[in-house]
Amino acid sequence: MARAILLAHRGVGLTHPNPTVGAIVVKNDRAAGEGFHTYAGKKHAEILALEQAGSEARGATLYLNLEPCCHTGRTGPCTRAIIEAGVKRVVAAMEDPNLKVAGRGFRELRKAGIEVCVGVREQDAKRLNEAFAKWIRTGMPFVTLKSALTLDGQIAARRGSTTWITSPESREEVHRLRHASDALLTGIGTVLVDNPRMTDRSGLPRRRPLVRAIVDSKLRMPSGSTIVKSCNEDVIVFTTQKLTSAKAARLINSGVEVICIRGRKGRVGLRAVLRVLGRREILSVILEAGSELNGAMLDTNLVDKMILFYAPRILGTSDVPVARRQARDTNRIPILTNISLHRFGPDFAVEGYFHDVYGNR
Repeated sequence: MARAILLAHRGVGLTHPNPTVGAIVVKNDRAAGEGFHTYAGKKHAEILALEQAGSEARGATLYLNLEPCCHTGRTGPCTRAIIEAGVKRVVAAMEDPNLKVAGRGFRELRKAGIEVCVGVREQDAKRLNEAFAKWIRTGMPFVTLKSALTLDGQIAARRGSTTWITSPESREEVHRLRHASDALLTGIGTVLVDNPRMTDRSGLPRRRPLVRAIVDSKLRMPSGSTIVKSCNEDVIVFTTQKLTSAKAARLINSGVEVICIRGRKGRVGLRAVLRVLGRREILSVILEAGSELNGAMLDTNLVDKMILFYAPRILGTSDVPVARRQARDTNRIPILTNISLHRFGPDFAVEGYFHDVYGNR
């Protein structure tokens, strides 16, 4: 199963809006065939592994990180191919999180006399496809809040300033996170202060460009910003302003897509932003923003996961926290669970979840 999950990881950035899947056919204690899914390759991981195994698939065991499909989409059902290949046993890490499908594939295999074992390395498999699970169940993307901060909890030396906090090793990991995401979301404040590129510079292959989304209620986005100048139909600005305004026209003429979403008190409705992205098959969003947008996303309970990169530094005089929250009710304070720690050079990262997208919490 470890090999199947490792194969599935090779499809990160290449499968969306499909899940990442790896499969391996084992016969007489050796690998007879293996494969991993990519959207462009069309064939599912199970089919690739079975084709490579050929006649050795008969009587073999098939390991895969996700329940095989049992319906016709861009391809035929994998369950039928598994049955026809004469596979004796299927070992899967988890059920399909799609509530319309979950368990049906396994039932078809068992009905055909194939032994089915489910739950091996389940947590690893669930983490791999958590964005797909959130999107396929709710139509909303999985949101990860990422921030870099000092040991005393500050993300900048002072408000309105740019401060490099973490190490090159942490920044390299951030680009891997961007590579695994469909969109990067930030606020206009970050754009005005940092003039960032907001790009995936991991160097890893991806099927679709990283969508760069900016929440900009008053449409203050400068036409000369790095984001606008590098726009290649991958930049969306969400605003409350009319699309007929001169500001909107300048951005639209530069290739930026401007979407008007009205919320409360003149602010962009953040839940509506995520709905728009979800309808565009954006499964995952990485939130790299300042205190205000981070706080608003937390207040509206829209963050699923948080990764905080801590550098071994103390600012001491700053007052720029990860999030400025408006909610004062202590019962609404979000609590991270399933926390894990990671080291990146001199830094460490705290990773945890606010929501279980599989509905187990």
